[in-house]
Amino acid sequence: MSDDRPFDIVLFGATGFTGGLTADYLAAHAPAGLRWAIAGRNSDKLEAVRRRLGDHVQVLVADSTDPAALADVVRQARVVATTIGPYLQHGDALVGACAEAGTDYLDLTGEPEFVDRTWLAHHQTAVRTGARLVHACGFDSIPHDIGAYYTVKQLPSDQPITLRGVVRSAGTFSGGTFHSALDQFARAKQMKKAHADRRRAEGRPEGRSSRSVGGAPHRDPVLGYWLLPLPTIDPVVVARSGAALEAYGPDFRYSHWAGTKTLRYAAGGALGVGALTVAAQLRPVRDLLKSKVPQGSGPSETKRARSWFTVDFVGEAGGRTVHTRVSGGDPGYTETAKMLAEAALCLALDDNPDTAGQVTTAQAMGDALLARLQAAGIRFEMI
Repeated sequence: MSDDRPFDIVLFGATGFTGGLTADYLAAHAPAGLRWAIAGRNSDKLEAVRRRLGDHVQVLVADSTDPAALADVVRQARVVATTIGPYLQHGDALVGACAEAGTDYLDLTGEPEFVDRTWLAHHQTAVRTGARLVHACGFDSIPHDIGAYYTVKQLPSDQPITLRGVVRSAGTFSGGTFHSALDQFARAKQMKKAHADRRRAEGRPEGRSSRSVGGAPHRDPVLGYWLLPLPTIDPVVVARSGAALEAYGPDFRYSHWAGTKTLRYAAGGALGVGALTVAAQLRPVRDLLKSKVPQGSGPSETKRARSWFTVDFVGEAGGRTVHTRVSGGDPGYTETAKMLAEAALCLALDDNPDTAGQVTTAQAMGDALLARLQAAGIRFEMI
């Protein structure tokens, strides 16, 4: 992409909690000379954020419901990152503007329906203009997608690969993530249709196979944890990386789990997810649950400092078994902001694979993002 645009990165959502953390991270870690701006609809709130960050950060005003204003902003940027969700409600116009302008786009969505709908609406445009549309650049789904990428690199690429990821954490997920999850639980039919429409249009890789697989709760023979299937976007993202990259072998299978130390916690988790899914079908109950976890707010710095996550991967190929681990601090806020910021810097500044259209983090950034995350304190290790 040409460097004649005035900004390397434009961040939407900096007046919110997670967006504010992302802006703070960029202000503290961006290299000297980075040209970046914050954008949104409320100029007074944006100016307050700029006073905190410093006068070198510019302010751009654009309402997400104003296509002309969005188009003007994205044409000024090489990379646009946004924390404004739920994305199914607020995100499509910005994705479309970036695709049309040839501007790289990143977000924090964990909403499968949104990702599938934006592929259907904007993927071909982005392929034509050269824009890279990269969803799920926070805890959904960077530790899982780049963690799987890291693990696959330890295995032979000419053999079928079976991989499972097991998530454990102590932390609070963001209000935006919670709201998005409730909305997705309530839209099971629409989500299924969007997935089917995309699958028909997208097709499958020739001569290779890659997919996510489910399963019943059970005890992991390698890790010793009880495993509970996780109904998140992460396994779909990993499988799409597997379809795009030949390093994942001729036949790639990925399963995604929450890990608990006891069967009692696994059973409780299954009941909790089931109850939340049922509750989300009723609008008054869904709205009540949303009010208990408001968007735009989050836990104290002290509480975030006590939070952590791990994702263990067990991969098998050609008679070999490897165990890797990705780990870090607070998953819902601190590390999510770090991941989004580092992904934006990676797209703006690093030597990345030649890709365009809607692509995963592993497909778009691969080794460059892995190196950035490691340098930023997120651990990737062989166990």
